[in-house]
Amino acid sequence: MSPGNRFDSPVDVAARADECLDRDELEARQGRRLVRLVAEVAAHNPFYRAKFALAGVDARDVTGVRDLARLPLTTKADLIADQQAHAPWGSNLTYPRARYTRYCQTSSTTGRPLKWCDTNENWQWMLECWKAVYRAARVGAGARVVFPFSFGPFLGFWAAFDALPQVGGQAIPAGGMSSHLRLALMDSAQADAICCTPTYALRLAEVAADEHPAGWLATRSVRVIIVAGEPGGSIPATRERIEKSWGARVIDHHGLTETGPASFECWERPGGLHLLESEFIAEVIDPVTGRPAVDGELGELVLTNLGRTASPVIRYRTGDLVSRQLGTCVCGRTLAWLEGGILSRADDMVTVRGVNVHPAAIEAVIRQFPEVVEFRSTVQSTGTMRTLSVELELAGGQQENPVLVTHVGQEIREALGLTVPVRVVAGGTLPRFEMKARRFLVEQG
Repeated sequence: MSPGNRFDSPVDVAARADECLDRDELEARQGRRLVRLVAEVAAHNPFYRAKFALAGVDARDVTGVRDLARLPLTTKADLIADQQAHAPWGSNLTYPRARYTRYCQTSSTTGRPLKWCDTNENWQWMLECWKAVYRAARVGAGARVVFPFSFGPFLGFWAAFDALPQVGGQAIPAGGMSSHLRLALMDSAQADAICCTPTYALRLAEVAADEHPAGWLATRSVRVIIVAGEPGGSIPATRERIEKSWGARVIDHHGLTETGPASFECWERPGGLHLLESEFIAEVIDPVTGRPAVDGELGELVLTNLGRTASPVIRYRTGDLVSRQLGTCVCGRTLAWLEGGILSRADDMVTVRGVNVHPAAIEAVIRQFPEVVEFRSTVQSTGTMRTLSVELELAGGQQENPVLVTHVGQEIREALGLTVPVRVVAGGTLPRFEMKARRFLVEQG
């Protein structure tokens, strides 16, 4: 794969230019598309027609981005309730059901899965968003990319898989295979890149270390790993472990079933995400008050997708906590930057003995220890009291390592301000994951 960016047609060049607009021109374009979107859904989409009526909003009053705050926020709970009331698909469908050709659903890690339907036009918009990710990752014509995911009903990397041939790359499916067979496929196909979760990139590295000489994986052909589905791609200790194991560059990416592909890391600036503002309007709000957050402060990301008209989300509260910055990046993009990527999720935070605990904070500590191949954090509740404990699985199936356990406990206490019991479990005890990992368990007493 060429070390340079791949812009293989005038369309690619124009799309890249859309990521480098000055803010006034960007907001003007966003405003024109917002006006068209609101008019279309107000006329034909029962879900948003009802929301607008309840909020006293007339679509004709929306004339640009400055009017966005007139529109009501949308939550996942709203969408779930709508699908329960209008089973099975809900009423967030702008066009007749016969026009919808794609189906997916959320991975249901936090409750009832949401069903999502797209028309051909919607789906193509999703692919255009993914092409921005590929441009940033320097993946284009001639690239061979392996997709080691199960190809189930959740969105996963389906859009990435379909978008790759449109930029001239070869999409290599690796669903329904064991990890060692996937590694063999990557090697035989001389893959340039893979698309997977950070967890699964580490799992493949673990399997490779068990089956091959030390350092084997880093000598293979893979040079780019595009990760999504978890915050690990922007957690320094996690990405460093992936890059060291693979001898490859990690490019982080973020999106939701409800929104589509929304952000990506550029090659020139590791450790954060550009919001794809050419296709979304992004707000950051105080998650408690709903008021706009000051740039640079922690807030909840709110997205309006401008090209998924058949099943849109307008002012959607993603639950993702971010810190936004504006300005021109060293890559030339003027798209807003999320420092550190997705820092946490509002619904993941748990308070333990008066301390707010985020799963990403625990991972950031534990991934610093190369001896730990897998871990699990468990919050248990007894009445009003919550306790946190951590289990570690060590390389080589080690059963004991008191020095390491003490060191991990000290680092967690330093990071969180909590004393947390840490223990080693037998090799193979903790589960492995292909898609989103579930390492942070909250048990009710």
